[in-house]
Amino acid sequence: MDLRIFTRVFKNPIFLSFIIFLSVMGPGIITANVDNDAGGITTYSLAGSQFGYDLLWLFIPMIIALAIIQEMGVRMGIVSGKGLADLIREKVGIKITFLMMIALLAANMGNILAEFSGIAVSSGIFGVPKFIALPVAALFVWLLVVKGNYKSVEKVFLMASALYLTYIVAGYLSQPNWALAIHNSIIPQITPSTAYITMIIGLVGTTIAPWMMFYIQSSVVEKGISLKNLKYSKLDAVFGAIVVNVVAFFIVIACAATIHANGIQVNNVADVSKALVPLAGQYASILFAFGFLNASLFAASILPLSTAYYVCESLGFEAGVSKGFREAPIFHGLYLGLILLAVIVIMIPNAPLLTILYLSQVANGLLLPFLLILMLLIINDRKIMGDYVNSKLFNYVAGATVIIVMSLSILLIVTLILPSL
Repeated sequence: MDLRIFTRVFKNPIFLSFIIFLSVMGPGIITANVDNDAGGITTYSLAGSQFGYDLLWLFIPMIIALAIIQEMGVRMGIVSGKGLADLIREKVGIKITFLMMIALLAANMGNILAEFSGIAVSSGIFGVPKFIALPVAALFVWLLVVKGNYKSVEKVFLMASALYLTYIVAGYLSQPNWALAIHNSIIPQITPSTAYITMIIGLVGTTIAPWMMFYIQSSVVEKGISLKNLKYSKLDAVFGAIVVNVVAFFIVIACAATIHANGIQVNNVADVSKALVPLAGQYASILFAFGFLNASLFAASILPLSTAYYVCESLGFEAGVSKGFREAPIFHGLYLGLILLAVIVIMIPNAPLLTILYLSQVANGLLLPFLLILMLLIINDRKIMGDYVNSKLFNYVAGATVIIVMSLSILLIVTLILPSL
């Protein structure tokens, strides 16, 4: 009797679908969670600290926008069997692709510096000097790819994604005003000020970045997900978009319920972690700092990897975590070079990090609209996508998302450039 029940469960279509989903799961969740990197957590922390619960309404449209963009990425990767850089090269030619890759390389270098800077800050909270933390982190990140294959690396990244749950716990420990939080999540609280608009741009900008479009597509290609499992990969992409925004939601709540409610001024995550001790308890502070360290280390692994993927794909070199140095020397050499350069720059006293990060954000803002347009052109090309092109409804929704993101990108560039003129 027990055996028959056991057999019935394993033959159940729902159970079988769940097992397939678990085997496919990874690229969508990992790519989305890396959006909660050092810069992202800092932005969410400042949003909650400065504006309280007022910006919570933004998370619903951000979930929709991120889910749409990630879904298009996995669909293009699985149907074409090629990375985004490959498809762009075929669509617009090597010259334009090469110029775009140079700009992306420069932009991502600034982002990689931000992640290693986050490792230095978070390790400092725990009393570990950066001269020890950075070389150890760099060695770990490098060995992860050199000694692993795609499956083993993905397992580590999924474990790192799970550790973001510490922010949900920290949010609960902060004892927020749930009634106000739910109200402001549904009904927008608009403040017509430069600071408020700039923060909206920052929140959207940290949620949707150029590098992620390349990484998610390269991931599904290297993982070898088949067309028959496309629906599960799309579910992974949507699920990832939801999870990452839920985590960000709790980061904002934790800071809104404590720091903003008490009128405390903070400038970075280290300030936030210290401020949480008397307001939400030592455990909330430790969880917040640990989450920041995990996020910085996680993103410091992914961003150089994403960069190595799209540079090699765009120029026709072999790329992939499962390939050894002899098979993909440019891929592995670029990955190692980016990590070493980041560590060296962060260790230089008085390095112009703010200028570097500023320029990388400008580059991201400039490149994002072009990439989104190219994605729409590619995904509507029947020669590439066959019957898997966008439907009219999906094109309308995706088109509206592109227009909104483009508008915010232009606003971001204006807000970054005008003060410096």
